[in-house]
Amino acid sequence: MVNDGDGTVVRSQVEVPGSGVLALAGGAMWLVGSSALPPGAGTVVLAVGIAATVWLLMQGGRDRGGPRLDRHRRGRVIRLVVVGAALVALGATLLRITGRAELTVPLAVGVCGLLLLPLASLLERRSLTALGGVLILLGAAGGVLALNTAGSTGPQGLVGLAAGLLLWVAAATQSGLTDRVRSLLRR
Repeated sequence: MVNDGDGTVVRSQVEVPGSGVLALAGGAMWLVGSSALPPGAGTVVLAVGIAATVWLLMQGGRDRGGPRLDRHRRGRVIRLVVVGAALVALGATLLRITGRAELTVPLAVGVCGLLLLPLASLLERRSLTALGGVLILLGAAGGVLALNTAGSTGPQGLVGLAAGLLLWVAAATQSGLTDRVRSLLRR
């Protein structure tokens, strides 16, 4: 809250565009994927991922033309994100306890995909349905791969990096960045 000087209190609210949320989710998945790589290469890949996430956030922040969510829909979006984070945390804990920690990353990717399905209709962005479906399939394939290579971190890295790339492409598309690049290439 900010006092504007004459006694009136103005509530300020920070809003993150949808493309920013996708970029942050992509950065989180990239972080998980890069942590499975050897130390030298993992650090370089992580640095590239941080730079890409920040760049996408800055590009998405320039475009504020998207529709604003009313209070009801914003509350539903926040609840979905909180429930998804709780499901991933609980699932990761249970998987670690049962000795199946290698399934944590595929679980997180699958839950992220599942969350995108109701969010697509809530935000009226049908393209998120396709992204959600692809992430669910990626999580399932990563789970099968992780079970077949127990003890290896390779599948975690592959699934995390692939999910990060998919989410970044969606963020770039939603922010209009891909259209700007396409118009530059046509010149």
